[in-house]
Amino acid sequence: MKTIRNTGFIATAIMMLMAQPAAGMEKMAGMNMPASAPTKAADKSSGKKILYYRDPMNPSVTSPKPMKDGMGMDYVPVYATAGAAPGTVALSAERIQQLGVQTATAVRRNLARAIRAVGTVQPDETREVVISPRFSGWIEKLDVDATGMTVKKGEPLFTFYSPELTHIEAEYPFSGSGHANGTIEKLQSLAAPEAEIARLRHKHTVSTHMIFTAPTDGTVLKKMAVEGMKFSPGMTLYNITDLSQVWVIAEVYEQDLSGLAVGQSAQITFTAYPGKIFKGKISFIYPDINPKTRTARVRIALPNPDNLLKLDMYATVEISGTPEKDVLTVPASAVIDSGTQKTVLLALGGGRFLPREVTTGLRAHGQVVILSGLKAGDRVVTAANFLIDSESNLRSALQGFTEGGKK
Repeated sequence: MKTIRNTGFIATAIMMLMAQPAAGMEKMAGMNMPASAPTKAADKSSGKKILYYRDPMNPSVTSPKPMKDGMGMDYVPVYATAGAAPGTVALSAERIQQLGVQTATAVRRNLARAIRAVGTVQPDETREVVISPRFSGWIEKLDVDATGMTVKKGEPLFTFYSPELTHIEAEYPFSGSGHANGTIEKLQSLAAPEAEIARLRHKHTVSTHMIFTAPTDGTVLKKMAVEGMKFSPGMTLYNITDLSQVWVIAEVYEQDLSGLAVGQSAQITFTAYPGKIFKGKISFIYPDINPKTRTARVRIALPNPDNLLKLDMYATVEISGTPEKDVLTVPASAVIDSGTQKTVLLALGGGRFLPREVTTGLRAHGQVVILSGLKAGDRVVTAANFLIDSESNLRSALQGFTEGGKK
């Protein structure tokens, strides 16, 4: 495991920072400290390393070199803790309490990244039905005359007249049994309404006014049928879709795709229903990437029994990615990132703390994976007032960690 260089500077910087009488103070009263590396002097009589010097009348005032206070009294030397690793800083229990220091233990666990994306509600394409007759005719009356109407299977859509079907039906009553079967087969091949075929079989009468019924439950998303219009074979008159289940098409960033798989659960929220969570599963990951946004489309099947979800509604999606198994983790707040290196404060016990450089990996759910620098069971500092109350002091301390050895 790797420790931070120039530990003497680290010890002085952290102790000076923690010794401030109140958060947010930018100057220590009476302090006369030049911008130079801390002293490396040692007490000749004891051989102990001196970290810094403290004002005997005001312990919050320190200096990196020997000096006198306003009354002519010598500053008191503060020595490195005996037997401690280089860079170790010792704090009193009172000072720890004042700073609000909190610690946590590095533990091994399975950790999955939460992948977040945005998307929209779209119809389930497998539940779409197009009403496109195979025969020609004229629409005499519309029973479903507006887009957005809901229909049930077997309900009338429109009444029509078809000379083509009427001519075929006219063959039926005068034919023998074999020819009658041929007539029925012709009607079936043209997808004539089942009710008309049943009536012909039982009543042997020709109808000039036939009813086209809905083949499924659903909502009319498109209506091209107009009363009085003539339709030809293959012309689309209605598009009916069952919206009891819909798709949410989420746009997932390219770098998150490795954590996705078909079947994974997803939690989805909508601004229209604050506080309500809808649950679905990934049913398909599309094979292409949008070259402009660098995102891939992920399809999530979502039950919609109460029709709360409307098409094109905006969705926020959260998917638990594939977990990394048995990895060493600490709370993310334990890691101090200077931009060039990442550091944690190792809690050694007895009020002693040691800066330790670490390498980090995945971050998720408030935890971060530690790839090197710690082992399971190590305790690290996760919260302290000096880390929260003064960003400038934090940056100064980090600069001491990283640049102290270059002076």
